[in-house]
Amino acid sequence: MTSHSSENASFMLDEDTLHEECGVFGILGHEDAAALTALGLHALQHRGQEAAGIVSYHNRRFHSERHMGLVGDHFTDAATLNRLPGDRAIGHVRYSTTGETILRNVQPLFAELEVGGIAIAHNGNFTNGITLRKQLIASGAIFQATSDTEVVLHMIARSRHSSSSDRFVDAIRQVEGGYAMLALTRTKLIAARDPIGIRPLVMGELDGKPIFCSETCALDIIGAKYIRDVENGEVIICEIQKDGSITTESIKAENPQPERLCLFEYVYFARPDSVVGGRSVYVARKNMGVELAKEAGIEADVVVPVPDGGTPAALGFAQASGIPFEYGIIRNHYVGRTFIEPTQQIRALGVKLKHSANRAMIEGKRVVLVDDSIVRGTTSVKIVQMIRDAGAKEVHIRVASPMIYHPDFYGIDTPHADKLLANQHENLESMCRYIGADSLAFLSIDGLYTAVGGKPRDPKAPAFTDHYFTGEYPTRLLDQEGESNVHTLSLLASNG
Repeated sequence: MTSHSSENASFMLDEDTLHEECGVFGILGHEDAAALTALGLHALQHRGQEAAGIVSYHNRRFHSERHMGLVGDHFTDAATLNRLPGDRAIGHVRYSTTGETILRNVQPLFAELEVGGIAIAHNGNFTNGITLRKQLIASGAIFQATSDTEVVLHMIARSRHSSSSDRFVDAIRQVEGGYAMLALTRTKLIAARDPIGIRPLVMGELDGKPIFCSETCALDIIGAKYIRDVENGEVIICEIQKDGSITTESIKAENPQPERLCLFEYVYFARPDSVVGGRSVYVARKNMGVELAKEAGIEADVVVPVPDGGTPAALGFAQASGIPFEYGIIRNHYVGRTFIEPTQQIRALGVKLKHSANRAMIEGKRVVLVDDSIVRGTTSVKIVQMIRDAGAKEVHIRVASPMIYHPDFYGIDTPHADKLLANQHENLESMCRYIGADSLAFLSIDGLYTAVGGKPRDPKAPAFTDHYFTGEYPTRLLDQEGESNVHTLSLLASNG
């Protein structure tokens, strides 16, 4: 296997937002596999900006390029793509939720087994990954990375099945949590999704060749056709035959469960132009603003989004309330996500580097700031002050999702529970004083469900994964048993 890589030290600017762990893309049988994979990863860049990697297969060899940084920094030149020959490839963009930000954790991860080589890329997190890792180490396994993806490679290696695809299925049936996973062997592209479909994964087609990726926007960028979502608990195996034809096999879940997509895909993570679970992300976010205006209307002169995540919801809020929408905050899209070796002074200026107040739209006005979510609240404090400094008469914050009370263990990088704003204040009034706003309101859980799915939450059978709001985790959390930051108490009534 040939491999090239690079690594830089970096610093995170946006520490007060939630982050998705990663995005995946894979294609089989297309002569431009690596280039198409790079384009697909570019479309998925919002899902992870720490690192990117692609593995291809050609002429009996796997080829790997893994780098710290953005896709555009490493996978746009011909020299790099020429080092990734072949008509089959998988790729990955990463934001770490498990494992350090170091090169050996960058995916796709690769292993050479007696049944042949296999590369794996996955989005999400195993809730029993630590438990399985300890068991594997106790039985002699040696780990090179701290990412839980490597657990799957070890389990594939230890499986007694004769084919790589059977070993893959055997391995993933033993992991728990939320994941969308791709594997590449010499002849196969394999896609798998967790039993309740927490993480999204779609199937597409370009020139008759199969594609799997995290979001439909990655299909759109290369002109591919959307076929369907990979079902929860499903494994799809696409294989190139000796005559060049491609066969597709679907293995359904042994014990089917209702799908429960992560609500934060709609609130924040997915790109607005994607369709997730058959629903337009943009429309869902706009609906959140509509519901928010119904629940927490306010007399004001202008509705201003906190860009970019708050923009669709702000549009919905403005249309439903009749208050004019204006771009009162301008985002600098060229700051980038990281600084190299920043000083403390630069760190303190983080928000001002990314956002500037548009004084002409704010001065002397009662402003409604619409944001998609609030995590720690530190960014909200700075933005409210920025709006006041620009001459706003009043500043009212409206959040297009409920309060976040609980950490996530399925692939979202969330702070410990005691670091979340909702858990640091006794009530909404205290929270509002901390942020410095004249009023503060969050969308209710029923309002969010109505915006995304068309009807309120059914407490007996929730249609989505919503534990960060409610405390009701959809699976057992084997790695977290006994930890104080796991909540079983529902806080549905504490929305403020």
